[in-house]
Amino acid sequence: MFSHDEVGREFIHALKYRGERAIARWLGESLALAHAAELRSHLPVDTVTWAPTTAAHRRARGFDQAETLARATAKALRVRPVRLLRRLGSTAQSGAGRADRLAGPGFDCRARAAGRRILLVDDVVTTGATLRAATAALVGAGAAAVHVAACARRGRDRVSAGA
Repeated sequence: MFSHDEVGREFIHALKYRGERAIARWLGESLALAHAAELRSHLPVDTVTWAPTTAAHRRARGFDQAETLARATAKALRVRPVRLLRRLGSTAQSGAGRADRLAGPGFDCRARAAGRRILLVDDVVTTGATLRAATAALVGAGAAAVHVAACARRGRDRVSAGA
């Protein structure tokens, strides 16, 4: 995972705001490599899914960056990507203050999560609210296990690119 400054920020912004989707393959492979050992030491995942962006962001960008990353990660892990979550509401996390971010988005999970061992992918972790809400929806729908992976971390608890 990258810190969301300098190089890490450039990678994410190239994908998210400039539509450079080719970078998703490299980021997805990096996520797969970073989590492969952890996933082998636990029950292996059988599904990769993502925390979907807002409909407005998807329309404006022409794609959902988290979905693109999840599909690339799934391909590298040789696991099937499955859309399991639906975002509730239209409020975006980007540009929101900490309190609003912590309130986070809501997600609804489709019944296909029951019994699955899932890797949940997102692009950037700021407060962790998106991943917590998405994980709660998956667990609430009966997921056997949920592992999370993100490309970058913002905020006080940053992780260096080498970690």
